[in-house]
Amino acid sequence: MAGTPPDGGGDRPWESYHTAYTNAKAGMEGVDKEKVQKVIYEMSKGSKYFENEQRKEAITKQKIDHLRAQCAKLTDNDISHFQKVAEHKILELEASRDLSKIWLHTDMDAFYATVEILENPSLKGKPLAVGSMSMIATASYEARKFGVRAAMPGFIGCKLCPELVFVRPNFERYTYYSELTRKVFQRYDPNFVATSLDEAYLNITKVCFDRGITGEEVATELRGAIHQETGLTCSAGVAPNRMIAKVCSDINKPNGQFILPNDQEAVTTFVSTLPIRKIGGIGKVTEQMLRQVLGISTCQEMLQKASFLCALFSESSADFFISVGLGLGGTETPEQRLRKSISCERTFRATDDCSMLFEKLDSLADNLADDMQKECLKGRTLTLKLKTAAFEVRTRAVTTQNYINSKEDILIYARKLLKAELPLSLRLMGLRMSQLRDEKDDSSTQTQKTLDRFFRTPDNSNVIGANSPSIEGRSSDNYNNDAASSNPLMCDGVGGKELDDDSSSSKGTHTVKFDGQLTSSNATTSSSKPDQLFWINGYICSICGFELPPGFEEERQEHSDYHLAEMLQQEEAVDSTGPLSKERLAERPCSSTPTPKKKLKSSKEGKHIPIDAFFHKVNKNL
Repeated sequence: MAGTPPDGGGDRPWESYHTAYTNAKAGMEGVDKEKVQKVIYEMSKGSKYFENEQRKEAITKQKIDHLRAQCAKLTDNDISHFQKVAEHKILELEASRDLSKIWLHTDMDAFYATVEILENPSLKGKPLAVGSMSMIATASYEARKFGVRAAMPGFIGCKLCPELVFVRPNFERYTYYSELTRKVFQRYDPNFVATSLDEAYLNITKVCFDRGITGEEVATELRGAIHQETGLTCSAGVAPNRMIAKVCSDINKPNGQFILPNDQEAVTTFVSTLPIRKIGGIGKVTEQMLRQVLGISTCQEMLQKASFLCALFSESSADFFISVGLGLGGTETPEQRLRKSISCERTFRATDDCSMLFEKLDSLADNLADDMQKECLKGRTLTLKLKTAAFEVRTRAVTTQNYINSKEDILIYARKLLKAELPLSLRLMGLRMSQLRDEKDDSSTQTQKTLDRFFRTPDNSNVIGANSPSIEGRSSDNYNNDAASSNPLMCDGVGGKELDDDSSSSKGTHTVKFDGQLTSSNATTSSSKPDQLFWINGYICSICGFELPPGFEEERQEHSDYHLAEMLQQEEAVDSTGPLSKERLAERPCSSTPTPKKKLKSSKEGKHIPIDAFFHKVNKNL
């Protein structure tokens, strides 16, 4: 069985120990795999990483056992039914096959390592690793002959290859060379799809047609152009779709190419013996599940076991697996859409030094802000990723009111998220921003409705009176509790005369804050009564999914106020004769001069202004 063996796992326990860096990469042909696996096992055993792998393997085993149990429950009738479903899917998917496109996938050869060798020729011919003793980012082909590869800890690499030379990563340098390669890609496909600094997909159909040349000729020409412009080599794969083109680019690495003709028989023959792990989207866990439960190890076996795939997996997963078996992949250029997130992370030697951790956080915020500003993006949801010394991965997120992209704004929230987790020993930290918008989009400056909008009519005229101060909700400028004493609409008790008895038809609403939760009680029943707000898992708003961790007390209270104001808006729409109608609000005495806003005090300095301070008190006995 794959994965970490149980205690006393036989005389050769390393044979069943598989990690991200026990799989072979290009350039590792001829390596003594058993020797490499034994070294990795012996050097990992007893470590925090080893223990974490054991935990993950236990989870995988549970998934496999569950899938086996589901499979055992299938009756002959079930299998017969799903066989028909599978046959129908195969016919449908086969009918969608498109052999009219020519796709090229290019992959730079040991990119980081070859860039370092180009900059420092004395490293040529030496086993080289870009990274540190903690983690290797890339290994040269000389180092791969010893079993050294990316994602492997440096100390294991040194054990496999004592002569291993380490070079620290230089991402500015890699980005520079990546830009040079992309200028070459532009000549062949202006809409090429870059998936990383060293990989890209190009639709070369038009180039082949316009110039009357083959995909093989384009691949040869493009590889030569890249070498001429950068001094670096790359490998290429040409096929009818992106999925297979990527597999092809790995066949003749380094500095080679493989061409698969646009022919159905050629495609199906190619994928028939292809190991499923070669396919993008099928990782270690999925591979184990398919192999151990259904005995699937090649793409062709996907079709042979299609009925079981339809029975045991979701429709989308089954469609994907069957498409893989048929050798089908994307043929149209993906639409250029606004990216969903942007992130950066760093691995380092495990430390619990708080000052050092905050320094690394500062650097990450600087990098993230720089990347966002270069792409003219702003975002609202900031996620902090942490990997502990025990290899436990944690993520903590917060959704901001406004869209942000400056280092200062990012750090305000990132520091709070990190501080809430300390003390903690960490070996990796990352920041990700999602819910992105174009920086030029003016609508991004305001994302939540404010209480000010509640007091205004649709034409934005102030219903309180021409001289009345407007009340603003969450904004970059906040007010403090002193405002309550000078603004008649913000006094405790609301500072105006209470509603007369003739307003008995009104709905009286007040708020009750209890342990950070907000509830509303109505004097009369409302058809639009909102759900009670509480924080799921301690940080997710139960009404809208907004994320605010426990350390953000002021923001939480303001968010609760927002939902209450929204509820009151709904009630006003239902009953315009309520206490918040234009006529009722106009009865309130108002100050003739607006009170300047002041900075909001922290929750430690004073109480937060309760929401009912904005409205008339109502006799609950009405």
